Amino acid sequence: MEKLQALQAAARQGGFIQVEESGEGTVLWLRKEKADAATKTHKRICIDSLSNSLTVYWMTAPGKIDSKTFRNAPSLQEWFALQPAE
Repeated sequence: MEKLQALQAAARQGGFIQVEESGEGTVLWLRKEKADAATKTHKRICIDSLSNSLTVYWMTAPGKIDSKTFRNAPSLQEWFALQPAE
């Protein structure tokens, strides 16, 4: 549980806000507050308590979605730091 809370806190520090939670509480969806300038879409995050992971989804081009999965908050924070400024 602490691991998931750390992932959620790191996502919020990265500019993501809560959008939806599954009825059973196993999945939490967040989205980036600001839309990407190039694609006009919001990055999304899925935090999955069954797999103890966080996956970031984003659009790289119209119709092309990419993703990256993280298992701990430090690796997510490191990835955020490597992203270009918005």
